[in-house]
Amino acid sequence: MATKQNGPIVENATEARQAEPGPSILALLAISIGLAVLILGVVWFVFFRT
Repeated sequence: MATKQNGPIVENATEARQAEPGPSILALLAISIGLAVLILGVVWFVFFRT
């Protein structure tokens, strides 16, 4: 548990690493997947279209 010692808050390593992923993580994931699908679509269209 986080404790306050002479002003600063002291946490152990596990508590310090527990962060909530914000909306920027979701946006990054969505953009990355979208770009991957777009690139694979272009590759398919150029090389495998019959």
